[in-house]
Amino acid sequence: MHSDYKNFDNRELSWLKFETRVLNEAMEPDLPILERLKFVSITSSNLDEFFMVRVASLKDQEHAGYSKLDIAGMTPSEQLEEINEKTRKLVDKQYSIYMKNLIPILEEKGIKVIDKYEELTNKQLEYIDEYFNSQIYPVLTPMAFDASRPFPLIRNKSLNIAALIEKKGNVTGAGYKTDDVEFATVQVPSVLPRLVPLPEDKSGKTSFILLEQIIEKNMDKLFLSYNVVAASPYRIMRNADFSIDEEGAEDLLIEIEKQIKSRQRGEVIRLEVESNINKKLLSILKKNLNIKEIDIYKIKGPIDLTFLMKLYGIKGFDELRLPSYKPQDHPRLSGDYDIFSEIKKGDILLHHPYQSFDPVVEFIRQASVDPQVLAIKQTLYRVSGNSPIISSLALAAENGKQVTVLVELKARFDEENNIIWARKLEKAGCHVIYGLVGLKTHCKIALVVRREEDGIRRYVHLGTGNYNDSTAKLYTDMGMFTCKQAYGEDATAVFNMLSGYSEPKSWNRLSLAPYWLRDTFVRLINREIENAKENKEAIIVAKMNSLCDKDIIEKLYEASANGVKVYLIIRGICCLRTGIAGISDNIRVISIVGNFLEHARIFYFYNNGLEDIYMGSADWMPRNLDRRVEIMFPVMDDKLKANIKHILDIQLKDNLKAYEMNGNGDYVRHKPAKTTKPIGAQDTFCREAKKKNVENDPFLMRRNFIPIMASEVTDE
Repeated sequence: MHSDYKNFDNRELSWLKFETRVLNEAMEPDLPILERLKFVSITSSNLDEFFMVRVASLKDQEHAGYSKLDIAGMTPSEQLEEINEKTRKLVDKQYSIYMKNLIPILEEKGIKVIDKYEELTNKQLEYIDEYFNSQIYPVLTPMAFDASRPFPLIRNKSLNIAALIEKKGNVTGAGYKTDDVEFATVQVPSVLPRLVPLPEDKSGKTSFILLEQIIEKNMDKLFLSYNVVAASPYRIMRNADFSIDEEGAEDLLIEIEKQIKSRQRGEVIRLEVESNINKKLLSILKKNLNIKEIDIYKIKGPIDLTFLMKLYGIKGFDELRLPSYKPQDHPRLSGDYDIFSEIKKGDILLHHPYQSFDPVVEFIRQASVDPQVLAIKQTLYRVSGNSPIISSLALAAENGKQVTVLVELKARFDEENNIIWARKLEKAGCHVIYGLVGLKTHCKIALVVRREEDGIRRYVHLGTGNYNDSTAKLYTDMGMFTCKQAYGEDATAVFNMLSGYSEPKSWNRLSLAPYWLRDTFVRLINREIENAKENKEAIIVAKMNSLCDKDIIEKLYEASANGVKVYLIIRGICCLRTGIAGISDNIRVISIVGNFLEHARIFYFYNNGLEDIYMGSADWMPRNLDRRVEIMFPVMDDKLKANIKHILDIQLKDNLKAYEMNGNGDYVRHKPAKTTKPIGAQDTFCREAKKKNVENDPFLMRRNFIPIMASEVTDE
């Protein structure tokens, strides 16, 4: 319907806008200084993955001569050019905030990150000399490059120090001749802490120096027969995106292990150097890493700011962080409880991290030791490093229960971790499967089959996030327990399909990608369009991480053009544009960036007052709808629906942490007017989790859910 490229935003550029919103948190004066540093660190980590995967993919397309236009009408080469320009501005802003704004405040608060050796006291210099000789020097491995030795393999994301060295006695009046110098490099060891604490100076400040500064200052000790002419830190990013021919891979697990190792040899797609790096050094790096000038980033500050997350965790400065939030017990799941008895009383909704993830862990733990439980089936996409769920699944198998676990080996950057878990589960006697060929299994579902007095009963947990007890404290997600027969039958069908390619003829409640989830969304949107054409109230509210599916966007444009009010709460990528006359006038897009990472997927359709609510694991992206196994499930219980409507309502009213897309595709942050009550969604949910059981709030049960459009927002 709407094929005009101007009506869409490019996926990668939209993601960079999100990254800018994250970085903006580092400029919030109301946030404690260590919280602001944390957001600088997060942007660095996010950019690393963006380059290793998204930029790398575009470079692959460019090398292959692929010139097909994207949703916004851009070729891969045009995207790379625009990404380069926007990323440089973002990195400049990032370092300006860190160096000019945050470092001085940090020092005022008693924490000093020393930038120059001249700032060190004699006592600190003596300490560093001893620390280098005893702790650092034994770990270092200097590698030379000359006619007899090839250029060394530089590991992906590793921090290194490049040096020009010259044999002693060869110094000329000009300092050195080009032919006389040799190149050497030293990897900054990741096994040692990058932030090195120093003895207190007279000011009493807690001081640190970066590990690479100590190594750089002591480079002469690594090359005793040479003079060090110049030395400078650098860091490379390699293409970490890999594709696997699953049809031809006899053992998927072994093939993925091989591909993980190949990440260290992928094409260099980004080189970070200090802005004052020696020109000869840079020339050698550029030539031997085979990298173009456009992919070299000259950094005005320490390379790789992810170390700031370690600074964020420094002990003894709690006043410089927000008070840590402890997830609250669900009112029905606190103290000693039988999880199965509680689920039998009625469906249970969990809202993480405001409510604890412990009941999900307890669900599997109790099942593993319950003599009435016959089988446990679960999908695992990303799990924590010391997962209690994995331990319970292994215990269940050892206790003789039938345990089937789908471990997704292709979960990017978690492949190695998942391979370890898969082998541990197999060793314990679990039946481990790896999903369908060519599809990532991204759905979040756990099924417990239990023998009870009245027969076999199936208990199901369905979620929007991973079975990861660590990230459940940081990501906002939703989960639902149920033992209703319709859900149980569908859950069994899902696992039969994943393990045996057996698809049932009919389904009760669940919608699956890549089979009919896309069609389900189109049907639900079409229903709102038809209601709007009949002058009935028509509303769509969708909360997700990303929206970049062209067909869904065009369907939303059609809905808007016909009078459907569309509210989108999208954390990151959004290729839809608001404010296009006659096309997207009735669409409002907000993005919430706060202390927790917004991760839940919720879909609301007014349905002429019947109000259908769904949750699931899929965003509105081609990969989720067409190339992954995803699940969307309806919420049927009225109390649970009232709770979810309240969650959506509060998020749409957020005027502290919400950004709203304007007609130019830019995001503007709302600030409450003096007469408007300030509302921060995440803070509100924290308070509510501590105070009351929202499910039983009679006010929420009675109220209508009619959100507001941008034109009705009363902010300044």
